[in-house]
Amino acid sequence: MGWFHQVKNPKIKNIKKIVTNTPVGLWKKCNQCGEILQADKLEENLSVCPLCDYHYRISSYERIAGMTDDNSFQEICPDLVSNNPLQFQDKMPYVQRLENAIKATGLKDSTVCGTATIDGQEVALAVMDFRFMGGSMGVVTGEKIALAMDIGYDKKIPVIVVSCSGGARMQEGILSLMQLAKTSASRSRLKNAGIPYISLLTDPTTGGCAASFSMQGDINITEPKALIGFAGPRVIEQSIRQTLPEGFQRSEFLKDHGFIDRIIHRKDLKKELSFFIKMFTA
Repeated sequence: MGWFHQVKNPKIKNIKKIVTNTPVGLWKKCNQCGEILQADKLEENLSVCPLCDYHYRISSYERIAGMTDDNSFQEICPDLVSNNPLQFQDKMPYVQRLENAIKATGLKDSTVCGTATIDGQEVALAVMDFRFMGGSMGVVTGEKIALAMDIGYDKKIPVIVVSCSGGARMQEGILSLMQLAKTSASRSRLKNAGIPYISLLTDPTTGGCAASFSMQGDINITEPKALIGFAGPRVIEQSIRQTLPEGFQRSEFLKDHGFIDRIIHRKDLKKELSFFIKMFTA
């Protein structure tokens, strides 16, 4: 005789689906501490978890609104779009990827540029948006970042670039890599003219951006616990076959080793930027 008997669950008939009118998107789970947060309260707190200070990624326009004076931003060249110079195709044509990203984000590319004021001080700025193809850097992004620097050079005003990118856009091949040299040349012109350049690195800033304009600021600042580096930690571990230190390539680790000048909480960003602009232009 067996010790256990398999008990078959009786079939449940006539199950009725309960329809609820509960709105979707009222709550968010923190990616770091796991706390359940009210979406509207999180937005009021600048998309920063009030319990553990985890900084969510935000859109380029949210970033601009949080760091500049109200209604001061004047966008430049919002309609620049890549013309698919290499006719690239992988699982789908590059043109289709661009169209999907444009529909999903309302942006034409991964970078927004223009002029604005911070506590009444005029600046030129370029802000990257990770939602658009991972914030990848193609010819349009390179053009807009160089354009922001050129505006700063012509008007003799400080330049701020906010990086948030997975690196160069592979669908544009060598043309994407050329943007490293292009943006670096514009940055060099600012340096020679003594015009301040502030680089804000957010989560993540990797690849070609980290290898060019993102790390070339007169002062390099970042948000807490942002991932910053050229190659990802997993790639580095596989290459050197060693376990990396805890927190490797995070803001705090890089500041301790001299790669980052200052870590700034999002709520203090506008105040700190205003301080640096006054300091550089005194």
